[in-house]
This record gives sequence, C-alpha cells and structure tokens, in this order.
Amino acid sequence: MSGKYAFTKALKEVRFAFCHTGEGSAATRTFLMRSYPTMKKNNPYTPILMREAFGTLPKVYARYEFGKETAKSLEGLTDKEIEEAVTQLVKGDEAT
Repeated sequence: MSGKYAFTKALKEVRFAFCHTGEGSAATRTFLMRSYPTMKKNNPYTPILMREAFGTLPKVYARYEFGKETAKSLEGLTDKEIEEAVTQLVKGDEAT
C-alpha cells in the first residue's frame, strides 16, 4: 500500500469531505481509518484534511500546483474503489 500513496510532487493538498454519521460515508470513514497513517507517513509535509459535516456526500479533492483542483465523488463506492480513486488523484492521473 505504501507505493500507492507516494504523492506526486505537484500535489499540494488532499481534502476529504464526508458525513460523520451517515451510512453513505461509511466506506470513506473505513478507508480513512485504515489508510490515513500510511498516507501521512509517506507524505509528512502534504496536508491531508478531513472535513466532516452532517449530510455531506463523500468526496475527495486534490489541489495541485498553480491552483488546479480536481474532485471525485466517493458516493456509493466500496473501500477498494475509494482506494483506487484516491490513488489516481494523488499520483496526478486526474490533473492532466
């Protein structure tokens, strides 16, 4: 898993938005509990933000150099699908 979360140098911030109690965000919460320590260990200087708000649909945002930002909905995805979506974003595959 560690190789999956080696962020591209162009990535400046990763932000997760989700509901702290909603069933639709359960897979996102599970993913973050499992993966956050690895992501932070491999990228200690890149902010990884978690924004919890009641009724918020799960989404991940990646902010790159020059103000470029990409977002991906995590609604209805499984833990494994979330992992794949986040891996694409942090490697910069979605930024081009």
